[in-house]
Amino acid sequence: MKKLLFCALVSLALTAVSCKSVSHGYPIDPVPFTAVEVTDDFWGGRLQASREVTIPLAFSKCEESGRYLNFERAAQQMHADHNLGFKVTGCSFDDTDVYKTIEGASYLLQTYPDPALEAYIDSVLVIVAAAQEPDGYLYTARTQNPEHPHEWAGPERWVKVEELSHEFYNLGHMLEGAIAHYQATGKRTFLDIAMRYADCICEAVGPKEGQLKLVPGHAIAEMALAKLYTVTGKRKYLDQAKFFVDMRGRTSRVDAYSQAHKPLVEQDEAVGHAVRAGYFYSGVADVAALTGEQSYIDAIDRIWDNIVSKKMYITGGVGSTSSGEAFGRNYELPNATAYCETCAAIANVYVNYRMFLLHGDSKYYDVLERTLYNGVLSGVSLDGGTFFYPNPLASDGRHARQSWFGCACCPSNICRFIPSVPGYIYAVKDDALYVNLYISDRMETRVKNRPVTVSQVSAYPWEGYTAICIDENKAGSFTLKLRIPGWVRGQVVPSDLYSYADDVQTGYTVKVNGEAVSAELDHGYFCITRDWRPGDSVELDFDMEPRVVRAHEAVEADRGRIAIERGPIVYCAEWPDNDQPVHELSLSAAPHFELTRSEDLHGIERIQADGVSMIPYYAWAHRGRGEMAVWIPVAE
Repeated sequence: MKKLLFCALVSLALTAVSCKSVSHGYPIDPVPFTAVEVTDDFWGGRLQASREVTIPLAFSKCEESGRYLNFERAAQQMHADHNLGFKVTGCSFDDTDVYKTIEGASYLLQTYPDPALEAYIDSVLVIVAAAQEPDGYLYTARTQNPEHPHEWAGPERWVKVEELSHEFYNLGHMLEGAIAHYQATGKRTFLDIAMRYADCICEAVGPKEGQLKLVPGHAIAEMALAKLYTVTGKRKYLDQAKFFVDMRGRTSRVDAYSQAHKPLVEQDEAVGHAVRAGYFYSGVADVAALTGEQSYIDAIDRIWDNIVSKKMYITGGVGSTSSGEAFGRNYELPNATAYCETCAAIANVYVNYRMFLLHGDSKYYDVLERTLYNGVLSGVSLDGGTFFYPNPLASDGRHARQSWFGCACCPSNICRFIPSVPGYIYAVKDDALYVNLYISDRMETRVKNRPVTVSQVSAYPWEGYTAICIDENKAGSFTLKLRIPGWVRGQVVPSDLYSYADDVQTGYTVKVNGEAVSAELDHGYFCITRDWRPGDSVELDFDMEPRVVRAHEAVEADRGRIAIERGPIVYCAEWPDNDQPVHELSLSAAPHFELTRSEDLHGIERIQADGVSMIPYYAWAHRGRGEMAVWIPVAE
């Protein structure tokens, strides 16, 4: 075995080449999370839980559940002179749990250097490298037993890649993890493994004569290949991503489940498996940014509008039906049977982030923020150790988070997502610095290619006050663009799918060095242009009141019901806090509210509404099984 590992590492060293990065292509530049030091109580606690609990747990589960064993068996079989008879079990994409956990751990290494963690990842990558076939193919669901591979894999390479083999999906997560590891450590170990697999696929699949004409059954390879192009400068990876986009709906797979019912440029509705959809639309945006394909942008503009106006839950969750983990019909948004997979919420963040980078409109961040604080955070417990796969908006008590799943895509996705959250706070375009999320932090970036350092002190999401200080500025005059959230401007979401149903009028104030200033909003941003000096401060104060929300009348499940939210937080009624069964609760159309700060559940803000006690939706299911509801009937 040691000889095999040595040979694999030598092979990797021989294939190493230098990287030459290129621009991501978007009009707006993200400020990477590595440039942001979070000092926030709310998000600091989440990052700490990820570092101390979630990622160590995921690595331990990869050991316990045989994820590493799959790679070890593949290496043994590959170099055996007969079939060793390994029985391939689990899911055909189990390898990705390893890749995603390495990705999240690599993000942590960039902000919290940890030699022990880095050494552990190195030891895992030795196992991964040994399972790679000579031409770069790396898919343990087949290599463990080529004569009897995983039942979803098919008898030969790629024959079921548009169905359930997930060979291209595995590549996508491998690339995402490898790029993160390379950027965190400077080591090419994982990157070279992933590039060899990418090269294997680029050789076999494509537009040339003799190549296979196939697309991923489960998207993610598109955005991963686009990212690999930006890291390496190798055009073939972008071309491969574009091929996958262009061929969607033009191969033998032409169903809505995999967004292949028609070519992308003809699509105008979000359909099919919600995670596949979100990853596909994200990949489309990346390829569009890099190639300038306006028809791509037009298509995802239409699809985005369909999601936010007809197919999104008030929590930002998407995917209304367990049948296919999929989008339902327009306005089909049941509560108790809502699927709202955690991975789909993460995908919704990815989509809206990219739409912002394309268009610079705050409405995309309104959706992103709603999804982040509700649809994503509900998927992981407060201590970071248990998870939801679906996230329903009502429960009869059957739901409980688990520490792992046979199909563990959601826990491992949380591993890679939470550490990246600081990268969603700021962005830069030309002489403008966007502030998109209000999270206490200190950030260093460049505006007009000159250093700028900014710090935030925020009481968000419990209070609407934030102070922003200019700590250093070598850029001279620039524009600070402050997002004024839709919820403070009287808009639940950027459509008529949900609307406020009360008489509350909320507003905001902005002060510069203690003096009130005013400005017309530009696409939802309050813009302040001046020659900023170190010590200059900006104070924002958003009115943050409990609000009553109604759904569009076409949403049958929510007729005669209301929901309560405050700022970006959606609330729910849960069994431990109420004397009556939750399904018997009701509210007046104009409830009286009382707020109380509670030290339980990590210091949440509770709402009493007509005697009904409510907690943030993301915090439910921490006190045992029982009833929960977001939408409460209006009393007759």
